[in-house]
Amino acid sequence: QLFDRTKHPVLPTEIGTVVIAQARLVLNAKRQIDEAVRDAKNETSGSLKVGVIPTLAPYLLPLFLTSFLKRYPHIQLELEDLLTQQIIEKLKLGLLDVGLVVTPVEDRAIIEMPVFYEPFVVFASPEHPLLAGERALFGQLDTEDMWLLGEGHCFRSQVLNLCEGKTRKGGSHPFRYKTGSLEMLIKLVESQRGFTLLPALATVDMGPDRRALVREFASPQPKREVSIIVHRGHLKKRLIECFKTEMLAHIPAPLREKADGVVVGWA
Repeated sequence: QLFDRTKHPVLPTEIGTVVIAQARLVLNAKRQIDEAVRDAKNETSGSLKVGVIPTLAPYLLPLFLTSFLKRYPHIQLELEDLLTQQIIEKLKLGLLDVGLVVTPVEDRAIIEMPVFYEPFVVFASPEHPLLAGERALFGQLDTEDMWLLGEGHCFRSQVLNLCEGKTRKGGSHPFRYKTGSLEMLIKLVESQRGFTLLPALATVDMGPDRRALVREFASPQPKREVSIIVHRGHLKKRLIECFKTEMLAHIPAPLREKADGVVVGWA
């Protein structure tokens, strides 16, 4: 028997567990064969499962999704917001085809394909000293006055790495707030004062009032390397290339080059 029906809920027996595991392997192998055939035929059809980190998804995806879907109507996109480690694990399990993350991730099972380099910018409350000049200077950053994302987000780790050597105790804010939302950090700066660091794409759709509170860093600018990542045994190469090409076509030109910048790691 494959299932023990005397238990509630019904559970697989020992042999049932083995059979189910083998069935999953067979189904996965069948999917891989189908995808290998599509790759060989250079077809642009099928499903593409993409994991995207939360600090990228709302700012990057709207730039090219509409044109991608119009250009490739036979590709079924499945998009999911996930943290970097979750994306890596799902790639290894075959539950995702591709990830959009910040690199390097330093995992031998993962192939990284850098796509663009996104500067960090300052977003500060009105009258904040960081807004005094046309460009922000790294030496001006006071980490006690800074709002951060919650733990687990690579952007938080990058900001802390960028500010390495600057002491951060409890912070000067009247309360602590753990959030995974850059928009929430922006609202906290507006209502509670202080400043935060943002990826440049998060400022693209800002109105003039918010734009007045943004400062780019003086050269060399700190940047994050945004990459497509795949498992070393990945398939769907044609679909992934289409996805990458369409994305690149809609990325602002200055972000495509690493020139005049320093890539900040997050590991």
